[in-house]
Amino acid sequence: MSNALLFEVDAAVACLTINDAPYNRMSLEFMDELEARVAEIAADKNIRAIVLTSEGLDNFSVGMNLKQLPEGIKRMGSADAVFDQRLRVIAAIENMGKPWITTLFGYCLGGGLELPLGCHFRLAADEGAQIGLPELDLGAVPAWGGSARLAKCVGEQHAMDMILRAKKISGPRALEIGLVHEIWPLHELKGQALKLAQELAGMPASAVTAMMSVLVNSNSKDLDELLAAERDAVMATRGTADAKEGMAAFLEKRKPIFNQGDK
Repeated sequence: MSNALLFEVDAAVACLTINDAPYNRMSLEFMDELEARVAEIAADKNIRAIVLTSEGLDNFSVGMNLKQLPEGIKRMGSADAVFDQRLRVIAAIENMGKPWITTLFGYCLGGGLELPLGCHFRLAADEGAQIGLPELDLGAVPAWGGSARLAKCVGEQHAMDMILRAKKISGPRALEIGLVHEIWPLHELKGQALKLAQELAGMPASAVTAMMSVLVNSNSKDLDELLAAERDAVMATRGTADAKEGMAAFLEKRKPIFNQGDK
């Protein structure tokens, strides 16, 4: 594999780092490696939470390296194939059943927002972030599902304002409209993302996966579908080792230790 994406695993937490500072462009090599790592992480039961970040403290990502598009078309056969790979990877992250946390700082533009929109937790720098889908400034439109996911995340009104005006918003503004979950000083941002990943990795994995099957894209499901999915989650987690440990810890007034396996 190339060095376009750095990959580390510490206990149950994986960390992926876009390695093209200062702009951290999402090159063809990066996407190939990310697709392979996503499949690897999905298959590894020991990895229970994932952080996606970028090298340095300048920018999360300015998105696709547009100079490589002709090469991508030649290599993959069409522009559609290039974009389909990116859509496929983002969907795999979104529907993996394991929580992904990402950090937004500096420029988070185009694909640099579309990829985070497929993640489940987004943390932003409290100063300096410029977050947006400014493709209209180039006479183009978002191509990796950004318009759809942004509208689902923040609502039609805010998505319309950001996309049609090619707006770049700050971390605090992103928090106001529900685009990110938390804001932190830049020097704390990556550490807080890892801390959150460790917290999530310590939760009962089967219950996390079951709840994610209910909650991911829940705003596109009707109440009956959600109730049925919740019942499936109840059945999937009933009587597991984690359920027994949680009840025992509650009765014994101690902190539970999950993910020790069925006994």
